[in-house]
Amino acid sequence: MAKYIDKDELSRMSEYIEKLRARCDVFEAEYGRRPRALCETHGCQQNENDTERIRGMLRDAGYEFCTDANEADLVVFNTCAVRENAEDKVFGRIGILKHIKERRPHMMIVLCGCMVQQEHITERIKKVHSHIDLIFGTHALYRMPELLYKAYQSRKTVVDIENSPGAIAEDIPIMRDAAHKAWVSVMYGCNNFCAYCIVPYVRGRERSRTPERILDEVRALAADGVSEISLLGQNVNSYGKDLDEQIDFAELLRRVNEIDGVERIRFMTSHPKDFSDRLIDAMAECEKVCPQLHLPAQAGSNKVLADMNRRYTREQYLEKLNKAKSKIPNLALSTDIIVGFPTEAQEDFEQTVTLLQEAEFDSIFSFIYSRREGTPAAKLESVLSPEQIHANFDRMLKVQNEISRRKNEAYVGRICRILVDGESKTDKTMMTGRTDTAKIVNFPGDKALTGKYIDVKITKAQTWSLYGEYLRKE
Repeated sequence: MAKYIDKDELSRMSEYIEKLRARCDVFEAEYGRRPRALCETHGCQQNENDTERIRGMLRDAGYEFCTDANEADLVVFNTCAVRENAEDKVFGRIGILKHIKERRPHMMIVLCGCMVQQEHITERIKKVHSHIDLIFGTHALYRMPELLYKAYQSRKTVVDIENSPGAIAEDIPIMRDAAHKAWVSVMYGCNNFCAYCIVPYVRGRERSRTPERILDEVRALAADGVSEISLLGQNVNSYGKDLDEQIDFAELLRRVNEIDGVERIRFMTSHPKDFSDRLIDAMAECEKVCPQLHLPAQAGSNKVLADMNRRYTREQYLEKLNKAKSKIPNLALSTDIIVGFPTEAQEDFEQTVTLLQEAEFDSIFSFIYSRREGTPAAKLESVLSPEQIHANFDRMLKVQNEISRRKNEAYVGRICRILVDGESKTDKTMMTGRTDTAKIVNFPGDKALTGKYIDVKITKAQTWSLYGEYLRKE
């Protein structure tokens, strides 16, 4: 059974939120405004969900928010450890912050999340970046108010990266990104220990929230007008294994499906070894569960899959995929692929290409292998040269881009119901939303449509998005 942070401890954090609010009052008296916080997320959806909680605590403490570090009085970077380029980006950003802080010495800089849960990274930050005021890891998220208050009181960097199997903190204030859709964490951590992956070391062991707490959260969101729920976990297919109650993720999906006000349900991420017939049946039978499946394959070679400790074969993966396709009409598929895993030879890579061609994914999230200190794969030498790996990566993208475009072109002429997310980030003259299959649809429209479900006729397809015409109802 998962360990929960007790109510007395959470109450103590509420007291520190009040102490921070008192500091904000003093700041306002001196500067004539409330202090502004910039919260920036690097990494996965779980990091996004954690940042929403960070913002919730800061909002309750009296902070306002901004998007420009030059205007911020508090900067919080929630970091990722999955790939080296994510870490490099953060180090670049905190280098820039040093110069801003020289002009605005009252600025507080906070680093949190997966990257700093690694002791060697935190030691590097302490030695090289003395302008960082607070560093805390994934297990100390709920303690942020206390840690931030201590950082204000201290003249030294405050650090809390205590290693822990993990615990669950309920009832943390949350400030969500959107009013019409929300992430809901169903579990935390991971027990799989894939050879390349740092997540179990920085996120802790798997621990499931009780179904009552999850369902209560979803009901409250639905009552507030949220219609799309995305259930979140490092491996949602392991949900319930550590609970006293006999429940699995398929049953949880069915219970969420019964909640009034919820119109769409999505989830991620699923580990193929735990992707069950029960879950396929639940997806097929629950009318609110979107016909969308993200099932990370990582590689198409059985040898590489074994070396990665993925615990399934190519054949088993494709069997599950085909079973899902046969039971769920119009199913959209996505996956993760790693190119250049140390033991991957050229013939192994070719098998990954044929996997893409056979599976016909709508989209993929693809990465060149990134060595992570502390993982088993970090000790291995690469079979292929960097030049070969980059050439393979480019060829794989070319193959997948052709598949993705062809899959998108099949939508031209269709009328799709989309949930409007808002103004397009790349073209301010367009609005954007998603189909139930998670296809991005851009269309001319009004901002007042944000959060609404509308019908759009698809008129044009590109590799990664669709364009359409809003069918206004008379």
